[in-house]
Amino acid sequence: MKILLVGAGGVGDAFAKIIARRSFYELIVVSDYDLRRAERTVASISAKHGEDVSARFKAVQIDASDPERVAAVALEHGATHVMNAVEPKFVSSIFAGSLAAGADYVDMAMSMSKPHPTDPLAQTGVKLGDEQFAQAADWENTGRLALVGMGVEPGLSDVFARYASDHLFSEIDELGTRDGANLIVRDENGNEIFAPSFSIWTTIEECLNPPVIFERDRGWFTTAPFSEPEMFDFPEGIGPVECVNVEHKEVLLMPRWLEAKRVTFKYGLVEEFIGVLKTLHLLGLDSVEPVRVRAAAGSAMVAPRDVVAACLPDPASIGPRMTGKTCAGVWVTGLGLDGAPREVYLYHVSDYEWTMKEYDAQCVVWQTALNPVIALELLAGGEWGGVGVLGPEAFDAKPFLELMQAPEPAGYGQSWGFQDRLRG
Repeated sequence: MKILLVGAGGVGDAFAKIIARRSFYELIVVSDYDLRRAERTVASISAKHGEDVSARFKAVQIDASDPERVAAVALEHGATHVMNAVEPKFVSSIFAGSLAAGADYVDMAMSMSKPHPTDPLAQTGVKLGDEQFAQAADWENTGRLALVGMGVEPGLSDVFARYASDHLFSEIDELGTRDGANLIVRDENGNEIFAPSFSIWTTIEECLNPPVIFERDRGWFTTAPFSEPEMFDFPEGIGPVECVNVEHKEVLLMPRWLEAKRVTFKYGLVEEFIGVLKTLHLLGLDSVEPVRVRAAAGSAMVAPRDVVAACLPDPASIGPRMTGKTCAGVWVTGLGLDGAPREVYLYHVSDYEWTMKEYDAQCVVWQTALNPVIALELLAGGEWGGVGVLGPEAFDAKPFLELMQAPEPAGYGQSWGFQDRLRG
């Protein structure tokens, strides 16, 4: 297996550091628009693991917006798989470039939704992932696999949902992804600052778009941003966090393979964070449409959202200033295998202190990057396989969770939690 990794930002860098400990591949080509970032990632692996490991890594420049360039780089290095670790706006070009190169494809997000309906309950527009699923026949006809949404959310959450469907429930009322954290980022003086732990570009896209909900009798529909707030008690010391509806990929993936009456995604967001996002929207700073601004060379066309991203700390750089844990999981309700009512929360917790010590990566990007590495190892070993455009739910969850929790070096040494939470 030869993997072209597109993107050496926070998640891409963490992906490279995780996979450096594994041996199932022949080559990792780390690529980025900024060659220096790709070179920095390869240098850090060389410093930690030595020449034997770093010999399997190579840094190259790439333009992820150009499918022909993506295909050319993949073909030049004989890539069997293309791993997309950049912002969702590049999904379509990398997706097309992978198919043109005859390589399998993996991403951690999906193609973007557009346009968004003005009526919160309207069922119009293009949903998340629609553009990719519309091309499923092309991937099937070439015998290639596009595994979409294989991060942590979506990704591990979808694996948990498949496991619950196969092994814990006879009937599912709701698959409810719940994400929460107690992370704090401080400046050099110890003051708490606004510094999202994940790409602000992606965060704006998810949080300000109309959230999607699935109901069996209704199909997919949208509701208002930040709607239906609820307090959810997260495990391992994180505690209660208010969660609200946001647009997310699980809701568009799970119903394609799993039977459930309702599918939702709620994200733990503090009041200040929601306020900042609403202000960005009010000022038009969430827009991806370029506007003309003054620049040193006269003027330039710049997307306001890109300006916001440039002004905030790089998520890859905030690890040393972060404290706390983040939790990703699925709250499943319905009837257990015995026919009695059951509620289970399946989850994985990532601790900032541990990920920084072990991988020099902050916990949110590390937790996201872990899961496509596991999926690629299963594909390399033949435990997973298929053709077409598939989500994580299309595969048996048990081999994934077994490999994930098996001690190193055979596995990844990552325990996942399981809590029965039947309400009275």
